[in-house]
Amino acid sequence: MLVDAASLYFRAFFGVPESVTAPDGRPINAVRGFLDMTATLLQRRRPSRYVACLDLDWRPAFRVKLVPSYKAHRMAPGGGEQIPDALVPQVPVLLDALAALGLATAGAEGFEADDVIATLAARDGEPCDVVSGDRDLMALATERVTILYTGRGVAKLEVLGPDEIRARFGVPAAHYADFAVLRGDASDGLPGVSGIGAKTAAALVVRFGTVEAILEAAHSRSAGFPAGAAAKVLAAEDYLLAAPAVVRGRTDAPIDAIDDAVPPEPVHPDAVVSLADRYGIEPSFNRVLNGMAAARSAR
Repeated sequence: MLVDAASLYFRAFFGVPESVTAPDGRPINAVRGFLDMTATLLQRRRPSRYVACLDLDWRPAFRVKLVPSYKAHRMAPGGGEQIPDALVPQVPVLLDALAALGLATAGAEGFEADDVIATLAARDGEPCDVVSGDRDLMALATERVTILYTGRGVAKLEVLGPDEIRARFGVPAAHYADFAVLRGDASDGLPGVSGIGAKTAAALVVRFGTVEAILEAAHSRSAGFPAGAAAKVLAAEDYLLAAPAVVRGRTDAPIDAIDDAVPPEPVHPDAVVSLADRYGIEPSFNRVLNGMAAARSAR
């Protein structure tokens, strides 16, 4: 199980009231929510291995250089990502909680969690669950890799394989990134091709495949390429030459070997007790421990 950690802790922060606090009054809602979601995922999917994948660079320079608008709307006035003040101090606590439990984390300098997930999924031959609310990761779906989409929350988790993704978006999962480039994605600051909506984008992807092949077909006026769409594609050529490398997950993030086995019990039990007492999260820890035991029993 490869988890997009930021996707889950942002969802936890906004899904659990800030009135959920530690004994000293500080907000602990994101930590509580993340751990409770983790427990649910472990219980339902029972993975033998688990990695929480981190954004060590939420807006990598190589992507911004290609498409300057990439995530620009999420930047704080002073630089960096806009993160609620009450969430910032909770992230280190969450990482301490995962370390105490023995649930692995991984990140790579200069890369996003998407790239960490894509890299780990590509280098491992075992069946794999990818947990995220980021639709870009749908491009990873294969017969081996299943997307657990959290767009409606973990309680309403959507289990998506290649067939489900094609049925929903009208394109093969392997070409979801090409579809997203054409259609655009406001959540990532990707403008898309002016005048090309989801329906036309899907039709072009199904007919021609990659963005590169679509550009080639537009230049050559290939049969079946609507004249109006060709003009719009060619007008956006500079964007289309750059954007695929922004949307597609990198599979070369430098990640060392990870001990990612779900342990039968906490690796650092004293740290679990200390964190549970300090932050008032013993019930959430217990739920995760029950999930870990369920995952181990499934082997």
